[in-house]
Amino acid sequence: MRKDTSGRGTGQGLVGTAFAVLGAVLVAGTLSLSAQGKPAVPTVNAGSGKLYIGTYKGDIQIYDESTGKLEDSIVLKTGIARSLTPSQDRTRFYVLNSTYEQIEVVDIATRKSLNTWSLSSGNRRVRVVNLQADPLNRYLVLLTRTATKLIDRWEIGPATLQQFDLASGQITRQIPWPRNEERESVNLRFSPDGKFLYFFGEEVIVLETENFKEVETWPYAQPAEGGLGRISLGPVSDFYDPPGTFTGLFTMQDPVQHRRIMGIGKVDLTARKIDFRPIGPAEQVSFAQAPDHKRAYGIKSDIGRYEFWTFDLENAKVVSRQEFKGRPRIVPRVSSNGRVIYVYIAGETIDLYDAATYQYLRTIHMGADQTTELFVVPPAAASPAR
Repeated sequence: MRKDTSGRGTGQGLVGTAFAVLGAVLVAGTLSLSAQGKPAVPTVNAGSGKLYIGTYKGDIQIYDESTGKLEDSIVLKTGIARSLTPSQDRTRFYVLNSTYEQIEVVDIATRKSLNTWSLSSGNRRVRVVNLQADPLNRYLVLLTRTATKLIDRWEIGPATLQQFDLASGQITRQIPWPRNEERESVNLRFSPDGKFLYFFGEEVIVLETENFKEVETWPYAQPAEGGLGRISLGPVSDFYDPPGTFTGLFTMQDPVQHRRIMGIGKVDLTARKIDFRPIGPAEQVSFAQAPDHKRAYGIKSDIGRYEFWTFDLENAKVVSRQEFKGRPRIVPRVSSNGRVIYVYIAGETIDLYDAATYQYLRTIHMGADQTTELFVVPPAAASPAR
């Protein structure tokens, strides 16, 4: 046997061999470390849909979910978008610009602007406070306020509901306020077939859409079980819900102890039914539903403290909570395959987190601050027509 003349004992030789083997394992990828010696960030596929979001550049940016890269952008003719309202069939966005005076229709498949309108003219400025699109894309219902410039002042008109015809680009009628009760804001929803319009308030007033006359009242906020308090709508995430339904975090006040209780609420407009299942004391938590309707995710924001929440929608309970390093004014959305949580708002970044572990994955840098809600459009509706 040859004598070791390196000055290292046999034990040292074995240690060297062990390190060599470990190095080979690392190279082979059995253990994954980054170049800095830290655990590598796992790769989690977010799906194959598209992300749509408005920016201060005056466009709608479109990102590919599978790569996280900017794929395209739609330059808006009306400038900076203040809101995007998707049509019920997910073929269009109805865009309200930052002045609240101009409306633009964008086709999702072709990624092109179809038309633009403004209700303002001369010394009259008409601001659109809210809009809802007819499910058949025939008209919009607009809540507007008019300001008329006189010699010495602006004269502000009342809040008005109007029907706007999309084919002619004209106001076709003024819709009377139900029970003559004018409102500064209103929560409106259409039935899936467009035959009814629902006004949410202390109760739901149902209007038929031929003449916009009241046909029914639905006391949705009053639970079927006696002795319970009224149900109040909270944050809603309905993009993945079937038409005519929506899911969210609702609250109820205990009529005896006056404690507010939070729960999972599911509303079916056609069946005139609300399913409310309590999950615990009410807290300020946002809500974003996953496409499989089995999970939802929220963010609880306090000053300097942020938590991810995961909701089990089938069993109506919170299954996990975890603190993370967030920032003010953040909102979650869920990827098209339900595996990734997008965190956005108040800036030009979209952060991606693993929905199963809450682990930070990566950040999309947009190059412009966001102005609208983030919409995750599934693959079938997101593919551009060529």
